[in-house]
Amino acid sequence: MKWLWIVIIMSLSGCASPVYPIKYSRDEPKVLKPTYTKMIPEPKNGKVIVAVYSFADKTGQRKDSGMVAKLSSAVTQGAESILIKSLQEVGDRHWFRVVERVGLDNLLKERQLIRSSREEVKDDSELRPIIYAGMLIEGSIVAYDTNVKTGGMGARWLGVGPSTQYQEDLVTVSIRAISVQTGEILMTINAQKSVLSVATNVSTFKFLEQGTANLEAEVGVTSNEPGLYCLQRAIETAVEEMVYEGKKLGVWDFK
Repeated sequence: MKWLWIVIIMSLSGCASPVYPIKYSRDEPKVLKPTYTKMIPEPKNGKVIVAVYSFADKTGQRKDSGMVAKLSSAVTQGAESILIKSLQEVGDRHWFRVVERVGLDNLLKERQLIRSSREEVKDDSELRPIIYAGMLIEGSIVAYDTNVKTGGMGARWLGVGPSTQYQEDLVTVSIRAISVQTGEILMTINAQKSVLSVATNVSTFKFLEQGTANLEAEVGVTSNEPGLYCLQRAIETAVEEMVYEGKKLGVWDFK
């Protein structure tokens, strides 16, 4: 029984092996899977000013349910907040200055209120101009695939034994950098991250009273990887790779 448990644990631990970037051709956007965070050099000419307007959910995917149809989306509808944070923090906050565009209407209204208030009190001081961005960062969550991979294993000895089942979903994001001066798409990066769910249970089945009665019991636990964390890792991977791809294409240079 001891050796059976060791074999099962070793088999399950294999599911947690690291993933690596997928090879790609020069004619297609690269598709990456998150690995360990890279040590990114600082930019040569200072921070790059970028703007993020939106990062929409274009999957059309709803939360998975085997019983009823759910109206809730499978992925967050506020992914632009994750993208903005990833841009600010990449390379130890040395790479990008992100200007506000998601709530631009509110920003312009507030500036107009300040101007009106200063006119009333005859304040001649002027507001500093809004910083414009030389690059737009666009993109979306392009796919959320459920049940990409399912499986499990189990074993029983005299009616007693454990079993494990797992399910893998896949979230895919796409990010592109656009030149404000020319409207040219400078680069496009795709990234993927798996969402894992694992269920483990132990059950027993025994006959009692000379086979005239039976006892059946089961206990288990299910662990689901947070979808928001997986989406964050996919976006962070795409942003990190965008920095290196920009270096290759001559968009910027390292210090």
